[in-house]
Amino acid sequence: MAGGVFQPVVPVGGYAGWRFLERTMVRQRAAFDAAPAGARDADHFRARIGRIGSAAELVADRRLLRVALEAFGLEADIDARAFIRQVLEGGTLKPQALANRLADRRYADFSRAFGFGDYTVPRTRLSDFPDRILAARAERLFEAAVGARDPALRLALGGRRELAAIAARDVTDTAGWLNALGNPPVRRLFETAFGLPAGFAAVDLDAQVATMREKARAAFGDDRIAAFAEPARMEALVRRFLFRAEAAAGTLAPGPAANALFLLRAASPG
Repeated sequence: MAGGVFQPVVPVGGYAGWRFLERTMVRQRAAFDAAPAGARDADHFRARIGRIGSAAELVADRRLLRVALEAFGLEADIDARAFIRQVLEGGTLKPQALANRLADRRYADFSRAFGFGDYTVPRTRLSDFPDRILAARAERLFEAAVGARDPALRLALGGRRELAAIAARDVTDTAGWLNALGNPPVRRLFETAFGLPAGFAAVDLDAQVATMREKARAAFGDDRIAAFAEPARMEALVRRFLFRAEAAAGTLAPGPAANALFLLRAASPG
């Protein structure tokens, strides 16, 4: 614990580190949440957010805005207040809304959660709103703390969480894959797991979806995004991602993990 904030314990990287995190997650999260980073900002959010009735009011309070953005992994945009205000005021109910036209689907989730552009009374006035936003923020802050130890593990944690939500949505399979491609952590999870090149994102979007389906079918026997709602298939994806990420970083030592990666590569078309 440094400066009163619990630092996650990650004694080893890669898939071994992932398994350690899974075994110790409940205990580590409890310790992290008991001494949370940014506790004063969280207290400020809880005390003030119920009185915020517009996007303009939210972006005018930097502390409130920081917490709001951290809950959706968008904290890097803290200084883009005019843009954030547009995203929030446009809502998500109209197809032409700014949030719906952005490639990064986290903005739509962000705008939908606050409801400034969609409802006469925004969701900030709901009694459970602070709890839901702060819980999402705490989860992402823990992931960021893990990422300070091992960036690939942060991507695995965030990608798994985001993909689980996408896989559970009642949308067409194409829409589900588009949502996955529009979510940066999930996109990185798939691109690395499938060994796709750095320029893959520049390919035509329909071709990207077709490639993802082909790779998923070859690797997991199912090309539906909803298939990743199954824990075993999700775990297989994360394992594949971490083996490839570790190999790309040049840190995969000889042993069972290296042998597994060799077999994974041999079984993967392309």
